[in-house]
Amino acid sequence: MSDTPSNVEFSAPDESKTFLKEELAKKQKQLMQLTLSSEPLERANLQYDISELMLDIAKPGMTEAAWGMTKESFKIYIENKEWEEAVRCCDLLYRADQPSSIVALGNGLWLSVTYPIDPELTILMLNNLIDDTPAKADGAAVAAVVAHHIADLRLEGEKRDSVMFLTMNLIAKVAERHSDVKSQDQMNFWMTKLDLNDPSIYLPRLSQVIDAIVADTWWYDREELRAQLPVN
Repeated sequence: MSDTPSNVEFSAPDESKTFLKEELAKKQKQLMQLTLSSEPLERANLQYDISELMLDIAKPGMTEAAWGMTKESFKIYIENKEWEEAVRCCDLLYRADQPSSIVALGNGLWLSVTYPIDPELTILMLNNLIDDTPAKADGAAVAAVVAHHIADLRLEGEKRDSVMFLTMNLIAKVAERHSDVKSQDQMNFWMTKLDLNDPSIYLPRLSQVIDAIVADTWWYDREELRAQLPVN
């Protein structure tokens, strides 16, 4: 006999869907009320929120609509140099699982490594790359090591320690699926064999991986953006 009380109602999923639909209707109404004089970023933010809700609801046709709205928001964020929000758009476009989702991932990866945005968002994008890379491909190893590098570079204190613990585990997971690495000695050998100890080697390799998955379908002018970067 079950120990579950007889008066428990299992309606949470339906209630959640109802809430999402109500939020979607509210956001869509706000979007319709915008005028030509409204701030572009306000439009971009609303469209991103609507797209997230559409992706969560996942009714037929919503994913495609979410893609279009998010791509438009992405362009607005790029024009306004809102790099972090542009990367969030790329993550959503990747999760939408459309024909160009891998291109969205590549575009977002370049921005997330180039600009000092939230390191956890950069690591999320690198983890997306790992998930999309065959187990035996070196690209996943490079992405995992860059994630560890980013955590070390951009975080401080306890936050840095906790995130670097996670990225070290990520490297271990990738090493095990790549070469069945199970010990520290094997890890040391694997890291050396794949040139994963030197950022002057693994960062350019990540750039090559990104170039390969984008295949010249860049949604912005990288040379122009590079020229605008502050000189160290």
